[in-house]
Amino acid sequence: MPAATASAVAIRPLARSDLDAVVTIDNAIEGRSRRAYFERRLAAALREPGSHAQFAAVDDRGLLGHIQARVTEGEFGRSGRDLRLEAVGVRADAQGKGIGRQLFAALSQWASRHGITELRTQSAWNNHRMMGWLDSAGFTLAPNHVLDCPVRGGEYVQERDEPVSVPVGEGPAHEVNFGGREGNDFERLARDNADIRPMSAADLHDIVRIDRGITGRDRHAYIEGTLGETLADSAIRVSLTARLDDVIVGFVMARADLGDFGRTEPAAVIDTIGVDPEYGHRGVGHALLSQLFLNLGALRIERVETQVAPRDLGLLGFLYDVGFAPSQRLPFARQAG
Repeated sequence: MPAATASAVAIRPLARSDLDAVVTIDNAIEGRSRRAYFERRLAAALREPGSHAQFAAVDDRGLLGHIQARVTEGEFGRSGRDLRLEAVGVRADAQGKGIGRQLFAALSQWASRHGITELRTQSAWNNHRMMGWLDSAGFTLAPNHVLDCPVRGGEYVQERDEPVSVPVGEGPAHEVNFGGREGNDFERLARDNADIRPMSAADLHDIVRIDRGITGRDRHAYIEGTLGETLADSAIRVSLTARLDDVIVGFVMARADLGDFGRTEPAAVIDTIGVDPEYGHRGVGHALLSQLFLNLGALRIERVETQVAPRDLGLLGFLYDVGFAPSQRLPFARQAG
């Protein structure tokens, strides 16, 4: 029986019952099963339908293809809301028949209905099949910088883990000789400069407060949704807060995922990191990343990735200083509609 043509295909929202077919299509494309990833993405979409766009292409034989995206808002100082394309796949016998174009059209229409003007995504530079699809879909290179850093089991890295000296009277500042051979070399690290804890729902108010002080905008609804998603799934719960003087003064919102267009290793993505401006230059950012890498090492996450706007020179400098470098993945963007 021949595969369906585009004209015979119906596009509808992805349903929980589609999971097995999505995993089968993706497994045929990627050569391995990413079932846990798609389970999390589908569960998140069902919990927060306003923050996720997921569509299925079907005919009378079943699922032909799928496309999945999530709403992002202002990561690292970007203004406005974007739709991040995370996964797309078409069954082998249905490829080349316009199914992907129909799915992408549905995604673009969803974005327009929700007031989103730009679609964004990433791909490894040598994923030639995906690069060709993005080109045909009208994507172009975005100006963002994609940076990543190997976790290496959370091993000690001087630039990240050595405590930052601060003025006397403004926090712990005694010097530690990390170049010596004493047995207590690692008794004091950057993460000891602050009280680092896993992020909880009770932290929302303080996170919003710090974010507002940095961005000048109130992103309560977006941060609440992102926090809710990470707390709902212990498999991706790696976000942290930092306290000084018994007050939350910084946070890093991150998620551990293996998905997004053929990642070949367990990866964590930092969505945003923020430090209360009144507590700047006291090692809070270093403390957060030092603990994050330690935790990710314990989870056997191999790499951490993030995106930074080109104008955010301070954040770029900080990330380069603690060991991040240009990624082999490239950012792409396209206007919706």
